[in-house]
Amino acid sequence: MHKEITSGIDLVKTGELLKQKIKVAGYSVKEIQNMLGLSCPQPVYRWFKGQILPTVEHLHRLSKILNVHMEELLVTRGAEQECFATELLSFERRMLAYWKHMTAA
Repeated sequence: MHKEITSGIDLVKTGELLKQKIKVAGYSVKEIQNMLGLSCPQPVYRWFKGQILPTVEHLHRLSKILNVHMEELLVTRGAEQECFATELLSFERRMLAYWKHMTAA
């Protein structure tokens, strides 16, 4: 049985998510520009504003830089609950890693 796919990608919420994940990871727009080999920072700002999406290549490279799956960088329309759950799991993973690091010292 196939699941019906009716939602597309929410560009604005995806842009907000990208901006947040990049900020939380401690990267500047200039650093992301350089890591992705972009000639100027405009595409990154356009992603953040929800005007365009990163190319698949850039999305893949961002996922490696941010250490997440590519799907975790995209928000589908009507998926606010799903996005929150993904963020919560990501936070829990970071907290567990931090706790393990602190108890090992």
